Amino acid sequence: MKIFCCQEHVELGIDVFVDEEETFPSLNTVDNSSNLSTDCEYCQNKAAYIVSN
Repeated sequence: MKIFCCQEHVELGIDVFVDEEETFPSLNTVDNSSNLSTDCEYCQNKAAYIVSN
């Protein structure tokens, strides 16, 4: 499971991950040097973090 989230929604992403996976996730920053732009799953801002296992 991967959740892309912005700075504002990172806590929500962690909460959702823990609720669904029942384990603590790893938190990584999104590499903005690539040409891919990924949006936050909870708003239209650019994702700053990947919450994943």
